[in-house]
Amino acid sequence: MRLTSMPCTRPANSPLSLLTIMSYPRLSTEQMLRKDQKTISRQGTKVAISAIYMDLEAFLQRSGLIADLHAFCQAHNCDVLVTMTIFFNTHNEPVRQLAIFCPHATLRMKICGVLERSHSPSLKLTPAPSTHPHLQAYLQGNTQVSRKKLLPLLQEALSAYFDSMKIPSGQPETEGVCREQADKELDRAGNSLVPGLSQDEEEPPLPPTPMNSLVDECPLDQGLPKLSAEVIFEKCSQISLSQSTAASLSKK
Repeated sequence: MRLTSMPCTRPANSPLSLLTIMSYPRLSTEQMLRKDQKTISRQGTKVAISAIYMDLEAFLQRSGLIADLHAFCQAHNCDVLVTMTIFFNTHNEPVRQLAIFCPHATLRMKICGVLERSHSPSLKLTPAPSTHPHLQAYLQGNTQVSRKKLLPLLQEALSAYFDSMKIPSGQPETEGVCREQADKELDRAGNSLVPGLSQDEEEPPLPPTPMNSLVDECPLDQGLPKLSAEVIFEKCSQISLSQSTAASLSKK
């Protein structure tokens, strides 16, 4: 399989010119989602978070996308799929967007609510048009919030979801209907999963680099260090922000 790489159109003296945005014209939706993915889980409910380096609008226009998202969640035992898209606009500014796909309305609304109301950090989310009821898209105003910072918020959302399913002690038995509905909601979330390892744990490690027989020890014996596109993007964003700040101060 061959990837097509398109260099960013940036000034040669900009550090962001070191970043190459990858296009995936020959990759399936599942391959794109699995290429850079993390997972979290709580009480049997699993959330997958995938980073994709393209405009969310272009991603959402892929043919058969909703069916692909359903198939991905079913194949990988996910209840929620969060897609974080990252790219640079024509002004060399980083752009982040989010899409939350979840067939369970209560769970989806709880996650969206926690992310929208978050203040530490604030994502500054602006809802974007969506043509499917199971998918909610956002423009993320705070581009400094990376996936690493998003993960604790999703954990918080799962905790809030399960807390809302609990019936406080001391409630009269006349609320048995509410209790039954809560139990059904928990069963629905639990039955959609098969116990197992997370995506990160299932992926086998890279094989160690063969050691040179002429030396006792090879520094690459444990394999090459991992360098993801997310890390490159973060470094470029920090450099761009520092240069903009320095330019503003010099003008003063």
